[in-house]
Formats: sequence, C-alpha cells, structure tokens
Amino acid sequence: MQKIKKYDYRVEQDGVEWKAEILRKKTSKQTVVSKSKAGFVSESAAMEWGAKQLDLFVESLRLQNKQRSKERS
Repeated sequence: MQKIKKYDYRVEQDGVEWKAEILRKKTSKQTVVSKSKAGFVSESAAMEWGAKQLDLFVESLRLQNKQRSKERS
C-alpha cells in the first residue's frame, strides 16, 4: 500500500514565472493550499522555497500540537 503524505509542496509554471504552493490533504480526494508564493524566476528557486517553507510549516504545527497537548493534561 502506498503511503501518502499529509503535507507536500507543488511547483508550477505561470507564464514566465514560477509559483510554489504548500499543500495539505483535506480528504483522500481533496487538497487545500495552505501557503503560496509566486514570482520566482526559476524552477529551482521555487523548489527551494517550497521545501524550506514546508519544513518550517510542519515544525510550527508540531510545536502548536505539543503546546496544546500540555494544556489538555
């Protein structure tokens, strides 16, 4: 069985510019764009931003979940 990530990033070309988006799986068939940025001059710059922001985004969620679990207990 294939393991699917809940969070991922996507890079798309928009004319001459590139756009990066942080995606979240809402359901098995739907995805939601959590964060996006456009205006990159190259695909590699957009991929670098996407990977970096995805790491920061997931780490932020981990810290929030950790804080909330402390408040519950």
